[in-house]
Amino acid sequence: MIECGSLELTQARVQARHGQRVGEAVWQRLEMTREFGALLEVARASPLQPWLQGVSVTSGSNQIEASLRSHWRTTVAEVAAWMPTAWQSALNWCAVLPDLPVLQHLAQGGEALPWMQDDPDLRALCAAPAAQHGAALAAGRFAPLAGAWATPQALPRAWRTEWERRLPQPPAGADDSLQQLAATVLAHAAAFAAAPPGPGGLLRRSLQTRLTQLLRRAALEPAVAFIHVALCALDLERLRGELLGRALFAPGRVG
Repeated sequence: MIECGSLELTQARVQARHGQRVGEAVWQRLEMTREFGALLEVARASPLQPWLQGVSVTSGSNQIEASLRSHWRTTVAEVAAWMPTAWQSALNWCAVLPDLPVLQHLAQGGEALPWMQDDPDLRALCAAPAAQHGAALAAGRFAPLAGAWATPQALPRAWRTEWERRLPQPPAGADDSLQQLAATVLAHAAAFAAAPPGPGGLLRRSLQTRLTQLLRRAALEPAVAFIHVALCALDLERLRGELLGRALFAPGRVG
């Protein structure tokens, strides 16, 4: 019997979910579907269906953003629950990753957009006066990032420092699966930031290939859960792009 909260359980569920991931043929169908309603029909007939709950043909961009962010947090919490207790804190911290660009935007004096003001994790920060943003950050779930608020470019580094602090054991070295995962994601982020407009899809597919290779090598290691979450993030990001592209730009749509 496989115990709940074990690496064996995590490995079994990750393998099952990985086998259900959307293939390139479905993504190509989505890319070629111009109308928003038709896009939803194609996506709902695929393994993407659970992530479309809360999205309808009348959904605007704010509702889509809110729904997908909620599904991301739910996905991370679900995967964390598969893991041994000692690893759950570090895994749950991954739910914060999509918030980093938003926090950087706000830390740089950017305007709080309507969907940010409605987000349960960002609402208090957006409502606070600019002079109290640091204190508001320190009082909520983003507290480990408060020290980097004055230097927004340091927020990703602060996130990683907290992630490493939460790990029950530090990565062992360059050949450690978690170390390889971190290096792979950082290399992708650097390449993406330096790339001209256009090759984003190629860079994401390259990252997906690398993550899939790491997943195979990390069988029954804690890194399996983190790699799976990274692959989920890529799929959600791609789905978001398709949904927002139709919601904002399809004929007759008002985002």
